[in-house]
Amino acid sequence: MDASSKFKDTLPTKPEKLLLKFEELGIKYNKFEHPPLFMVNDAKKYQKGMKGIHVKNLFLRDKKKKNFLLITEQDTEINMKTLHQKIGSHRLSFGNLDRLWQYLGVRPGAVSPLALINDQEKSITLLVQDILQTEQQIHFHPLVNDLTVGLKLNELDPFFKFTGHQPKFVKL
Repeated sequence: MDASSKFKDTLPTKPEKLLLKFEELGIKYNKFEHPPLFMVNDAKKYQKGMKGIHVKNLFLRDKKKKNFLLITEQDTEINMKTLHQKIGSHRLSFGNLDRLWQYLGVRPGAVSPLALINDQEKSITLLVQDILQTEQQIHFHPLVNDLTVGLKLNELDPFFKFTGHQPKFVKL
């Protein structure tokens, strides 16, 4: 399933509208264009000019049907058998494509906390790996996987307030 800008007109929120919201909220960012990227290993080929921390984003659901978005440093190994204990939930699995679209309005490859702009029901719990609380620039896809924006996580506070999502920092 294509998650590139070629299909941005099918998204509930276009990347341009997201970036306009950043400007309205006073959020500074650097924008990078690249080929569509789906996996961390593919993305690493294009990270040379993007200083800072690169992440992976996992859309998860527990057996009580609670949804989570977990943001970690890209090379962090996640043990799905014990993750639920670390975040205080029930057993976890990956959210399916329909739920990803329903709750975050993006396709696989474009998942990021920036997609919370589409979670009007505030049904996603945002979990952020504790080591990402840094002054370094962090890179996310802005609703499509052929663009990346770099910004400081603490500068996203106005965005999280706007979307109604307060990050919960977790030690992994």
